[in-house]
Amino acid sequence: MADFKVVVSDPDTGASYQRDVDGQDANRFLGREIGDEVDGSAVGLSGFTVEITGGSDETGRPMRGDVAGPNLKQVLLEGGVGYKPSREGERKRITVRGREVGEEIVQLNVKVVGGDGDVAEAFGEGDEDDEDDE
Repeated sequence: MADFKVVVSDPDTGASYQRDVDGQDANRFLGREIGDEVDGSAVGLSGFTVEITGGSDETGRPMRGDVAGPNLKQVLLEGGVGYKPSREGERKRITVRGREVGEEIVQLNVKVVGGDGDVAEAFGEGDEDDEDDE
């Protein structure tokens, strides 16, 4: 049974929220790829749509959108997700995960792409009146 830590970003405000997802909600993400849209109710955002933007496995290996499948692959990188070169023209062979969400993924990154209302209010973290202001 899959379970993920899902980091939800709201591009309108720049805020991010972290949710633990397991069971049937986690199964909605399995088999999907980076760039796919999923119903937001899987992370507690009813009425919203979220897009998968990336993730990582338990050892911290990132998912890459240009690598097919859910498995580990060794790719020669010039930069981008998983590798930042220290000088021009430098390349390095790095082990990364493919773009498909599988059982090995521990953290999944998504962003809100559609829906009505405020994301913070949907998570119950909207503006609250401070009693300390008196």
